[in-house]
Amino acid sequence: MQSKDFSNWLDNRQQFEAVIDVEHVARIAATLNEPAPQLNDELPNLWHWAFFEDRIAEAGLGRDGHPQLGEFLPPMSNKNRMWAGGRVEFVQPLLVGVLTQCTVTVKEIVEKQGSTGSLLFVTLNYEFSQDGERAVIEERNLVYREPTPPKLVQGHDAQEADWSTDVTPTPVLLFRYSAVTFNGHRIHYDYPYVTAVEGYPNLVVHGPLMATYCLQECTKANADKRVKTFIYRGLRPQILPAAFKLQGRLLDSQHAEVWVCNDSGLVQQGTVEFY
Repeated sequence: MQSKDFSNWLDNRQQFEAVIDVEHVARIAATLNEPAPQLNDELPNLWHWAFFEDRIAEAGLGRDGHPQLGEFLPPMSNKNRMWAGGRVEFVQPLLVGVLTQCTVTVKEIVEKQGSTGSLLFVTLNYEFSQDGERAVIEERNLVYREPTPPKLVQGHDAQEADWSTDVTPTPVLLFRYSAVTFNGHRIHYDYPYVTAVEGYPNLVVHGPLMATYCLQECTKANADKRVKTFIYRGLRPQILPAAFKLQGRLLDSQHAEVWVCNDSGLVQQGTVEFY
């Protein structure tokens, strides 16, 4: 297969500016069942994912609920989008109630042939700043795949953990997380669509939600440390109503391994570096 030329789309840039609103932060806290940060408090790690999404009207969305392609990113022939993983560097905390700038840049677009057809791998760079100082630097990896039924395979066994928290996801949790992150992807809340169109047996838990939970539990288990970087990747879907575990272990004083697993094995894994 000859790969298409996507060079014209590289370095495309979007810029957003917004206040990390106290009321919206309170809604995220309620969704995650966490205490709500107040004005000028530090925003918990990865809660910035609930801000700076492009405000596109429903008419501008594709069949799957994601924004239609062809402007910021190239048209991709009705492929389904998945958030595959990424890397986040926490330079300094974002503060609640402060005007924040976000810049998104297209870093890389690579087309490959997979077992289910053509796959398009997209890497986006994000920078979040307050008062002219960079606070969070992020690399986000997306995969666009042909609309074929997912392969729900057995995962690898999890390792022995230093900490572990059980989560039983519900449709309400998924709906509310979609709402606070302005995520229209229908696999998370639309049962007829996710089962009849995309071939999943039930609603799919958000990868970013599990990553947020996973880093949150690592932070609680290591309250004396501050997170410098978090690298994570999804391994397979987590489907309702199955419960999952948030686990991890320290490798040394500055590094930890974290993962999400269920009765069928690993779902997501990552590494954490501390300052």
